Amino acid sequence: MDISSLRAFNAARDARRAVLLLTDLTGGGERVIAPGNTVEEGLAVAVEDAFRSGKSRVVETGGRKFFLNVHLPPPRLVVIGAVHISQALASMAKIAGYDMEIIDPRAAFATGERFPDVRLYAEWPEDMLEARPLDAFTALAALTHDPKIDDYPLRQAILADCFYVGALGSRKTHAARIERLKATGLSDEQIGRIRAPIGLDIGAASPAEIAVAVLGEVIAALRKRGSGTG
Repeated sequence: MDISSLRAFNAARDARRAVLLLTDLTGGGERVIAPGNTVEEGLAVAVEDAFRSGKSRVVETGGRKFFLNVHLPPPRLVVIGAVHISQALASMAKIAGYDMEIIDPRAAFATGERFPDVRLYAEWPEDMLEARPLDAFTALAALTHDPKIDDYPLRQAILADCFYVGALGSRKTHAARIERLKATGLSDEQIGRIRAPIGLDIGAASPAEIAVAVLGEVIAALRKRGSGTG
């Protein structure tokens, strides 16, 4: 990898952006590609698939071979609310390979005793999300039921194009949430990205079951992003 490609590749990785190094194995040469960049027609599908799957591979087209070396940022799960569902999610997310963190300004809930093995911030989301911005490889789950805590991160998740945005609450609760978010300038299409009620429809009742439903929906959103099926 030449120095300019290395710098561009590392800069994208440091900024938590997807990036792909395309190397011409037949004629030589390489270039760094970001999602949405224009590529040769014969490579477009393979590049799109690489960004979706995160799998590097060799592709042959037009009598030439190319190596697609793709890097995707590790998926992050940001949970708003140090609640019982979050406790169950913490262990499940770790097993599934997600870097999970919890934000909840309510110090009585956000304690190390309740969450010994997860990154925990007893701060307001407005403060934490400024210091640790959301991005396209982050999933956000709002679980407090409190508009003063949930609404801001939901809006930021939509604006940051998080691959998953979910919110706990009944349809009646969500209808009120929609009106509040509309008042902040979000469109119906943007608000429609919020999964509410949160989680896959598996009839979940207990906090652990709801956590399973949420994590399943998060995984599906990550793996199907950009495919038109998620």
